[in-house]
Amino acid sequence: LELTRKVAKAGANAIKLQTYRADTLTLNSTRAEFLINEGPWAGQTLFDLYRNAEMPWEWHSSIFETARKSNLAYFSSPFDFSAVDFLERHNVAGYKIASPEIVDKRLIQYVAATGKPMIISTGMANLREITDAVEWAIQAGCSHLIVLHCISAYPAPTEAMNLKRITEMQSLFPSLDIGLSDHSISSTAAIAATALGVRMIEKHVILNRNQGGPDAEFSLEPHDLRELVES
Repeated sequence: LELTRKVAKAGANAIKLQTYRADTLTLNSTRAEFLINEGPWAGQTLFDLYRNAEMPWEWHSSIFETARKSNLAYFSSPFDFSAVDFLERHNVAGYKIASPEIVDKRLIQYVAATGKPMIISTGMANLREITDAVEWAIQAGCSHLIVLHCISAYPAPTEAMNLKRITEMQSLFPSLDIGLSDHSISSTAAIAATALGVRMIEKHVILNRNQGGPDAEFSLEPHDLRELVES
């Protein structure tokens, strides 16, 4: 709740959560394909990572209420139908399809059928997969869609951000807004992307990186966010 208030004070427009439970995403297995071998989560199983990172569903209501009082829009990334149904009861402003779910046709269609605005992140996806996801969303009833350029590295090196993909997506989807999901640890890529015409910037935020946590290594602190907003 403190982070929500500080994000508002820093000048953000919205907050986004992720709504899932570990057992709806993966299996509790130590087989090789369920082990993380590199990056900030190396040595963990997928189940342990998701269980450690999941936002308790009973916390959503108070977080959303704090967002409302702070004049922030609020929404989330659902990972299955039950999460969408839960978020609909909280009247979220829209939905984000996280990068790994861009090939989940049924989830995209289910979210689009709510009629709410949608954001689709494109990390790891090729242009065919991105185009398919956009078509699925529009055909299922989405009337306002934002597509986010994204590099799925945590943290993402600034020199690897490949911002030219933004102009490519602007040409490919001229009727859609294009944004940036930025996992780099500075504001450089976000500022450059703004100059290229993106309409949305997504950043992870934490009260204090020293407190640790799954996303701490690539999250901004509130004062960093304020500097980004001002820049």
